[in-house]
Amino acid sequence: MAASYNICLDIGGTKTLGAIFDSKNKIIHRLTKKTKSDGDSAGNVEQVIISVVKEMLEEAGIKKNQISAIAAGAPGVINQETGIVLFSPNLPWRDYDIRTPIQKAFGAPFFIGNDVNVGVLGEHAYGVAKGCDHVVGFFVGTGMGGGLILNGTLFTGGGFKGAEYGHMVLEPEGPLCNCGQRGCLE
Repeated sequence: MAASYNICLDIGGTKTLGAIFDSKNKIIHRLTKKTKSDGDSAGNVEQVIISVVKEMLEEAGIKKNQISAIAAGAPGVINQETGIVLFSPNLPWRDYDIRTPIQKAFGAPFFIGNDVNVGVLGEHAYGVAKGCDHVVGFFVGTGMGGGLILNGTLFTGGGFKGAEYGHMVLEPEGPLCNCGQRGCLE
């Protein structure tokens, strides 16, 4: 049987990080690229993501048919069931199907969720929050995001906006945010 690998991506407003994991969940290769290196359109960001995966596979000597799955976290409101990015304030995505082109490019299942939600899930499964029933995560990067685990289950809330702390309005007359509101924490 051929070796199988999983690929994980952290898609941010500034950079996209990729890692290939072997069957023992050991990172065997990493790569980082600027997310908007080829322009600020949805298609250009998609091409950066595809290029990160392709370059990692080439550099690690892995064939497409050896990929078990690709998973990603990205900023914004994401329907993780459909792979549709409903809105991303720091990326040019609105009602954007990112799942289909990635699955088509690599012939492997692709899963995407809000970056902080998947980060909090990782901490709950493997990190400092392992064994905790309730977890609050707050991540600061290009934006500010949050994630919640309540009673051992990820809470995504109505419309997949369960813990978008960065877009709480603190000052109604404050500066315009990328989300369209004024005075957000972010």
